[in-house]
Amino acid sequence: MPTEIERRWFLIAGLALAGSVNVSVVARAQAAPGPAQFIESLADKAVAALTDKGTPREERIRRFRVLLNDHFAVEIIARWVLGRPWATASAEERAEYLRLFEDLIVYSYVDRFTEYAGEKLEVSRTVTIDGGDTMVYSSIVRGNQPEPVEVDWRVRTRDGKFKIVDVMVKGISMGVTQRQEFASVFSRNNNSMSAFLSELRARVKKGA
Repeated sequence: MPTEIERRWFLIAGLALAGSVNVSVVARAQAAPGPAQFIESLADKAVAALTDKGTPREERIRRFRVLLNDHFAVEIIARWVLGRPWATASAEERAEYLRLFEDLIVYSYVDRFTEYAGEKLEVSRTVTIDGGDTMVYSSIVRGNQPEPVEVDWRVRTRDGKFKIVDVMVKGISMGVTQRQEFASVFSRNNNSMSAFLSELRARVKKGA
């Protein structure tokens, strides 16, 4: 079962991905394709592919995996949030961890897209930061909430394609938060990679 930290990451990202796109922003982005349009198009695709309750769950899972790998640098994120244990893990452990990490994301919030209730994702601006990545600043506007939720996306160009490498909610990096949570799991399991993978397997099994 996902931890509170994971639920927070997955719910916020799910709402952001399932948000409807502000039309005026899209009109500007179409004239100059870039990271902002990339985030907006992802939201559009998620709404079209994942929010229909009539679509079988297995098909929604398949579609979500495609969107996830097309738009997120999953391996980069997975390696970074694992931290130091990645360096000492065997090839087999690394391969299993990468598979479990993706499964954990997919199973933890594929069903949340069916809860979509017209939230709007509005992109306000983009800023190039150190290292060449781009921060795409946006907010999620929900009808029953007086204040929008600030959600910012760190986008990197890899092999000519844009990929999301981090999501920040109200200024808090979800990558950093997840890294801290994984470090805690290692600590309570005597820094055992085997025990860590066992816990991830259990979480994935409950969500499948």
